[in-house]
Amino acid sequence: MHAPIKPPDYEPLLADHGFDPIESDGLTYPLGEFEPKFGEYFELMPGIGWTRTPVPGPLGHINNWVLADRHADGSAGFAIADTGLFMPQVIEAWKHLFEEGALQGQGATKIIVTHYHPDHVGCAGWLAKRFKAPLHMNRTEWLLTRLLIADKRDGVPQEALDEWRFCGWDQNLIDQFAEKGWGRFARAVAELPIGHIRMEEGTRLKTGDHQWRVMIGNGHTPEHACLIDDSAKVMISGDQILPRITSNISTMLSEPTSDPLGEWLASIAHFRAALDKDLLILPAHGRPFLGAHQRLDTLALRHNEALDDLEQGLRESPKRVVDSFPYLFKRPITPDVIGMASGEAMATLRHLEFTGRAVHEMKDGVAWYSAI
Repeated sequence: MHAPIKPPDYEPLLADHGFDPIESDGLTYPLGEFEPKFGEYFELMPGIGWTRTPVPGPLGHINNWVLADRHADGSAGFAIADTGLFMPQVIEAWKHLFEEGALQGQGATKIIVTHYHPDHVGCAGWLAKRFKAPLHMNRTEWLLTRLLIADKRDGVPQEALDEWRFCGWDQNLIDQFAEKGWGRFARAVAELPIGHIRMEEGTRLKTGDHQWRVMIGNGHTPEHACLIDDSAKVMISGDQILPRITSNISTMLSEPTSDPLGEWLASIAHFRAALDKDLLILPAHGRPFLGAHQRLDTLALRHNEALDDLEQGLRESPKRVVDSFPYLFKRPITPDVIGMASGEAMATLRHLEFTGRAVHEMKDGVAWYSAI
């Protein structure tokens, strides 16, 4: 697969890549500060290409992985792992690659999605339709996508209004969010195919010379799929392992009494035990890095420190969900992020309850948490 940008020859493990590695917080970034522009293709290693597409807001981008593959007739093709949002700028970036760039004259063999969040699944249906390529996805994540695309009701459901009050939002803020309506997910995600090919723990998937095995993580989403090639020592991690930011772990309306943080911590332990420490991690956000064990240890430590800090705060006085923000976040929580912040705070408080460290009582529809 010819690429317009290509480093000097190197071994598959990036031992000689032509860039100056950077070390930060115990992680090594073999490509230094390099990252491809939107719609630009970079050959990361034989059979694995890297491009990026834009994401509005602080994230700024998502990494999209282009995997060299073959069609049934033996002709060259490619698979795409994670697809970007279904919005004009992303479509433009993909079309450039298909019509003018590195992927010109080829077709997709597979569309692979790690989980149901719009920046990952958004263009999956559009790509699958364009290339008549099968969609590979975890069943639960596929069903959630289908469900949320179909949920285009006009008004905000009562359960959402009740949850915002549960968190301690004031009535003016609740009214403002209610005016924005519902069904925003469907505006960022193309319709999916009627069928999919299921990825679950242990599924094997081949692209070109790469043999991938699937590992499932929980907590960030119900059943997030990661792909590991043990021979090449590389992992497509989605949002399960990110180098600089911590994946959002939120209690969701679809499972209001669940313990996603407990599931996330269990997944960290599962991946820590199962992954080779020398894997090159290809994350959804940020640059490829080495140091999976170090990063997983840091993620677990940060959550456990937050749990301890919040429990101490609850010992000082009862608190609503919104009162817990200073214990969990370093930045002020403004209306543009209060939804995600509330979800994460609820998940942290919920885990304190699940582990017998806190309890809550209801007063006028608002939850007040106290330490036990």
